[in-house]
Amino acid sequence: MQPSYGSGRRRVLSPRDERTLVRKVQINPRTTAKDLVKMLEETGTKVSISTVKPVLYRHNLKGRSARKKPLLQNRHKTVRLRFATAHGDKDRTFWRNVLWSDETKIELFGHNDHCCDWRKKGESCKPMNTIPTVKHWDGSIMLWGCFAAGGLVHFKKLYFFPHEAIYVDILKQHFKTSDRKLELGRKWVFQKDNDPKHTSKVVAKWLKDNKVKVLEWPSQSPDLNPTEHLWAELKKRVGARRPTNLTQLHQLCQEEWAKIHSTYCG
Repeated sequence: MQPSYGSGRRRVLSPRDERTLVRKVQINPRTTAKDLVKMLEETGTKVSISTVKPVLYRHNLKGRSARKKPLLQNRHKTVRLRFATAHGDKDRTFWRNVLWSDETKIELFGHNDHCCDWRKKGESCKPMNTIPTVKHWDGSIMLWGCFAAGGLVHFKKLYFFPHEAIYVDILKQHFKTSDRKLELGRKWVFQKDNDPKHTSKVVAKWLKDNKVKVLEWPSQSPDLNPTEHLWAELKKRVGARRPTNLTQLHQLCQEEWAKIHSTYCG
């Protein structure tokens, strides 16, 4: 007896229904599977979430946590493009002689909020698949650190929101040893972001007087700073040790910072 290749369980969703589902999540990636089920029910098609998900999977759309990215306006994008054009052809030697710096906030219990979206591989950085973020401080532990390809150098707890004079003091304390310890070349460059206290006249004068060359930096660009990866690694390590108070949090930050090997920075 010849097998009947057309036999089998009839699909609940028609090709048209499937196209509608795919189009819906492509327009709005944050549409949940539950929303899709409700949408189909309104058209008279009753299905479960377990029916909807395989349809999206077949179109290479997987549910993933949405990345948080800086909120960029057109002027930010223009400056970032100019930065990329000016530095795209810099060789490895140039980047190995950049002293990167940044500040961060580490919370005792961290952030629990996250958002999922449907997207294809390689689409994680598309604007519709990211969560815009802005910088803010809310009283948790603040840290300042700097590093280069040769390794980590300094790490400092900031006990209050620092102004430009405090920032200059930080630079005075740490610049003297950074270039020697990391064996930076004679033409090493200092990177800082465009926080108002970093770009003040007091700071600009100190950097000029001490002949420190500063890397041009576009605003709203924390994702261009490799120090962000360093902070993420530090927070992951500290979070795994589950500190219970702010004193312990600071202590564990110091311990884990010291454990990060120089090979991680290269």
